[in-house]
Amino acid sequence: MPDGSAGHAAGAAAGDLVLAFDFGTERIGVAVGATMLKNARPLATISAAANAVRFDAIGRLIAEWQPARLVVGLPLALDGSEHDMTARCRRFAQQLHGRFRLPVEFADERLSSAAAESRLRARGHDLRRGKAAVDAEAAAIILQSYFDRTHHADPARSS
Repeated sequence: MPDGSAGHAAGAAAGDLVLAFDFGTERIGVAVGATMLKNARPLATISAAANAVRFDAIGRLIAEWQPARLVVGLPLALDGSEHDMTARCRRFAQQLHGRFRLPVEFADERLSSAAAESRLRARGHDLRRGKAAVDAEAAAIILQSYFDRTHHADPARSS
């Protein structure tokens, strides 16, 4: 087993795992988190234009992490209206569901990239050296906002 397998087992013990995606036409940021702990962390960035390559990479992450659900950041205008990229993200979410048969939910991703850049700058990252870290960090922000806004039932906590 890979060295990271202990982390997967610990994540599973902390509740269902969730993978989140910051969809872009050039890159897709990916984050992972556990529903019980309600914490998200950047996982990877998929840099590929071809859908086959993208979905192969996503398939490997799903096989490795075995998430219970997927979350896709939904880009909206600041006033909440939808635009061209919103439709692309909805289509991406439909493709995820169709290919992997997992529940797919949306989370508002407004300003997530700006927040990700700010976080990374605060940690001393040189953003000129690559946007890949920004995309994965944005996915973590999207997933954290999803956790902060949702209250999934936890069967282990029946009070």
